Amino acid sequence: MKSTTWDVCVIGAGPAGMMAAGHAAMQGASVILLEKNSRPGEKLLITGGGRCNVTNYELDVRTFLKKYKDNDKYLFSAFSQFSAKDTLEFFNKRGVPTKVEAEGRVFPESDKAESIWNVLIDFIKEQKVHIETNAVVSSITKDSVKLKNGKDIFAKKFILATGGTSRPETGSTGDGFPWLKTLGHTVIDSSSSLVPIAIKDTWVKKLQGVTLTNVKITTYQNNTKQDSNKGKVLFTHFGITGPTILNMSKDIGELLKYGEVEIKIDLLPAFDHGMLNTELQKLFTTESNKKIKNSLSALIPSSLVEPVIELSKIDPDTQNNKVSKDMRMKLIETIKNLSFQVDKLLGNDKAIVSSGGVALDEVDFKTMRSKIVPNLYLIGDVLNIDRPSGGYSLQLCWTTGFVAGMDAGENK
Repeated sequence: MKSTTWDVCVIGAGPAGMMAAGHAAMQGASVILLEKNSRPGEKLLITGGGRCNVTNYELDVRTFLKKYKDNDKYLFSAFSQFSAKDTLEFFNKRGVPTKVEAEGRVFPESDKAESIWNVLIDFIKEQKVHIETNAVVSSITKDSVKLKNGKDIFAKKFILATGGTSRPETGSTGDGFPWLKTLGHTVIDSSSSLVPIAIKDTWVKKLQGVTLTNVKITTYQNNTKQDSNKGKVLFTHFGITGPTILNMSKDIGELLKYGEVEIKIDLLPAFDHGMLNTELQKLFTTESNKKIKNSLSALIPSSLVEPVIELSKIDPDTQNNKVSKDMRMKLIETIKNLSFQVDKLLGNDKAIVSSGGVALDEVDFKTMRSKIVPNLYLIGDVLNIDRPSGGYSLQLCWTTGFVAGMDAGENK
């Protein structure tokens, strides 16, 4: 019996794979989508804390691409074909209204990742993409894919959308990297990127669930300042996370290779030491008969009052009219430099994305076609592209998936 040869075979039914499969089929190509899980899009359902940070509301392509740092020169051609604006139109026209939150993060108004997932599932079904689930690939050649059950899938073109190594429970286990090496591609070792930080100091864990906004976060190694950013911090049972922490995590991971890393948080970056001293004096004078533990929440979050006083080595029952200049200086130092030691980065099981992947010089970004294997396309997290949190990872998937799907489908 003669085997079917598909026009396009997409390996990996994450956001990039589904976008690619649907657009290839729109061009009239016969498309098969292979997914190792029992259903497509497992990873998509957990993005953005289950809310799905669809993209970022920066509609100027060049400004958007600055977030990808040195990789912007590779990405301009692809993003000129399908940008954040196109992503919004794609989902809005399919019945998913979106909203813009802090730092330009775009979410579905439903606050449910399922809203985005449903659109993609409907899209690939409408385009008559053949979906094969529980299809675990064991190897790939230039004209076929072999599944672990022994079945061979033949196609004229292949789109590899197997992702990186983040969140392995969703199927992102870096399967594509050994295949790509076998086919002659250069693969930069994958490592966690955008991961939460585990902290050594036990008092930090008592703050589980506390969120700080508009604080300044600075990293130090050997008492030397390394990096500094303003933003949000969320305390957890293991340490800290939040958008700003996630974006700093890769650099913190690099620093840990060379020694201990200290993080300092400035709880009141709008006040310099002198201004804060004046504010404290006013507070302690106005509430002179109160205890310091009952007054400090006027300046800092109430959840931080106890640790700040304790770290300042001040008796929390001290009356405000008994607070000395030395005590004020200790408070100021603690408030401006709330410090703790990094234990480690959490592993790939907690990573939002992973860095590493195919060397970008080996990909034609006008089409997402491999320069090594002419009938192979590489998209999404298989590419060696670092990016911050805030919708930039999913936009990379939408863009590269669209470009690859359109080219593979048109040139079937």
